[in-house]
Amino acid sequence: MPQLPPDPFESGIAPFAMDFRGGRITAVEATEACLARIAALNPKLDAFELVDAERARQAARGIDALYAAGTDLGPLMGVPLAVKDIIAVDGLPTTNGSRYPSAHITGPEGPLIHLLKAAGCIILGKTRTVEFALGATGVNEARGTPWNPWDSTVHRFPGGSSSGSAVAVAAGLCGFALGTDTGGSVRIPASFTGLFGHKTTVGLWPTTGVFPLSPTLDSIGPLCRSAGDAALIHAVVTGEPVPMPLRLEGLRLGRPNDLFFDDLDDITRSTMESALLALSAAGVEIVDIDIPEVHERARLFPAIVPPELIARLTPEGFAKARPGMDPTTADRAAHGLTVTAVEYAAAQFRLRELEAIAEERFAGLDAWVAPSTPFTAMPVENLQYPDEAKRAMLSSRNTQPANIFGICAASLPIQQFGAPLPVGLQLMAPRGQDARLLSLALAFEPVLGVGTAPDLSGFLG
Repeated sequence: MPQLPPDPFESGIAPFAMDFRGGRITAVEATEACLARIAALNPKLDAFELVDAERARQAARGIDALYAAGTDLGPLMGVPLAVKDIIAVDGLPTTNGSRYPSAHITGPEGPLIHLLKAAGCIILGKTRTVEFALGATGVNEARGTPWNPWDSTVHRFPGGSSSGSAVAVAAGLCGFALGTDTGGSVRIPASFTGLFGHKTTVGLWPTTGVFPLSPTLDSIGPLCRSAGDAALIHAVVTGEPVPMPLRLEGLRLGRPNDLFFDDLDDITRSTMESALLALSAAGVEIVDIDIPEVHERARLFPAIVPPELIARLTPEGFAKARPGMDPTTADRAAHGLTVTAVEYAAAQFRLRELEAIAEERFAGLDAWVAPSTPFTAMPVENLQYPDEAKRAMLSSRNTQPANIFGICAASLPIQQFGAPLPVGLQLMAPRGQDARLLSLALAFEPVLGVGTAPDLSGFLG
């Protein structure tokens, strides 16, 4: 059986940064380790749409030369990065997860990629995505569905739409990866693959050069191993200080009575109960709260996202694209053709109202807490059974409320020891309080633990 090189980021970005500056690892060595792991694992995991190996090696040599000459670009210097394939990178094709040519809609490389390159990140390539980023399970019949690395024998949902990015990080193929989140597309794959996923407040990270699924709701965020990694990335992208952990005593979390805890599978329910008990024992007060407006996500998403997608593809373009599209994605997008201007405008007005309501619901609380998803990653083959397919569509049920409230959120890995599949705990914080959200997550990690790596031996040779 072939031997995998060690994952340079198994312990996180900060330890790598210390090793890099201490001369114990170079950017070239980290990049070669990631490329070797990709070569060994990606044939089955199928996380990458495209691997840009030679340009990554060239960039890594340049980073090492810069550092040797006395230039330090910051904590992400030398970190290999994977980019969701709805985000433009100069010199690389953009498929948006589709067979239909749509790179012109995404446009050229935007300021976020410019910034990360300037910070010393090394782009390894593009990761697979649900078609046009419209889907929660991670399944894409048009261009391929990545394999969740937590089960080498059963092809399970990787989570969508940032499916390949999550699989790449979970399997140790990169230092971190970029995802996007319109209705849960960072938090769902983080939950299903045992990662930390940060859904940023809309507008915090620039979205120019990203396929516009829904300009109203689109946000970008990282998929990474821990809150510590996310805190470093946040500081680099925003220019703000690195968030630091808060004191646990006196923190108050709202546990919603509505929707989030309904119909959970047994593993998710027991793991969440254990996590909340541990936080309570550590001094965090957990109070039941009512947020009846969360149920509006089922009405508002279809009134906003599909018509905004159709508007960018154009009805004529969608008609050309549809025959080759993933059928589930195509059906969801087609709903946009039936939404009236009045329905769309009313939904937009309601979003503004919900932002104000959310602010009221957060009064006296530091965050809301809930499961990220109602269940662990289901087998892909279950989609052929109507009841299971219907349940699979609930993958985004617990994540969409944060999007319609206009707030920030994160999924923290809370897998219990010995459990076969990961579970995600979702923290939701007020609009614009991303740094405080990460400070909360940093405070909770010593209590809840950080995600562990899956056993990858079944994916080798």
